Amino acid sequence: MPSVLKSLEKHSIVVADTGDIEAIARWRPQDATTNPSLLLAAAQDARYRGLLVPDMERLFVNFGCEILKHIPGRVSTEVDARLSFDEDKSVEKAKKFISLYEKQNIGRDRVLIKLAATWEGIRAAGRLEREGIHCNLTLLFSFAQAVACADAGVTLISPFVGRIYDWHKAARKVDDIPIAEDPGVASVTRIYNYYKKHGYATQVMGASFRKTGQILALAGCDLLTIAPDLLQKLSSIDGEVVPNLTVENAKKISVERKPLSEAAFRWQHNEDAMAVEKLADGIRKFDADARKLEGAIAALLPGRAAA
Repeated sequence: MPSVLKSLEKHSIVVADTGDIEAIARWRPQDATTNPSLLLAAAQDARYRGLLVPDMERLFVNFGCEILKHIPGRVSTEVDARLSFDEDKSVEKAKKFISLYEKQNIGRDRVLIKLAATWEGIRAAGRLEREGIHCNLTLLFSFAQAVACADAGVTLISPFVGRIYDWHKAARKVDDIPIAEDPGVASVTRIYNYYKKHGYATQVMGASFRKTGQILALAGCDLLTIAPDLLQKLSSIDGEVVPNLTVENAKKISVERKPLSEAAFRWQHNEDAMAVEKLADGIRKFDADARKLEGAIAALLPGRAAA
């Protein structure tokens, strides 16, 4: 009997949620995703010292290029969190990343530009997609964010299952929430069904998992990005996985298609206290880790100024 991980891979594309290149090489996922928090950990590993440079754009691309040597698919490279509310500068930064990748003979079909799912980030992604630059919208917590991303024609979204679960667990003052009642699982299920019902091309990638049960509850989702410790757990258990999310079932659901204006987006997102708090918190944390990463690089490469 195959492992649960192998069985899961029949129904969903598995993505490695890590900046650890050795772990990526071991697990051989289809795609890989990075962010400042993941690269902060990787940058302090002596095995990756040769990838370090003071210029943060080049640093991200160096890691991306190395990761792409070990996977057949795409790597996500994240735009500076400080640009989350600046549409034009987000577009500029994304184009710089693509230019750096192309100088390393990496085509844009192998790169996803990662942007926070603010209104400005979603608008920037829409512009980039029209120029053939594919985007991954991250820090996605509300249904309004998901609807706006689909209407913008973005390639992929990353709804954060675990962070939604964490917020509700704290709000309810409980130690756990059963999978059947898990609001993070419910959020991704709702988004997936809406997209498939209305034929959107945007892919859904469940992210930020806390336990294997959340992953298996979303079997059938387009993609699932999973940390190495959970990949290990899934690979150590034998069993067949039955998909819970299918296009056929989504097509049977009655749900109206509702494109959002900017005002409607902001109001509906604002109505979700969890989403407002977690989006803001996620942007702050990614920015803090980016600043820590800059400091770590400066300490590891003394005497070298950024280009």
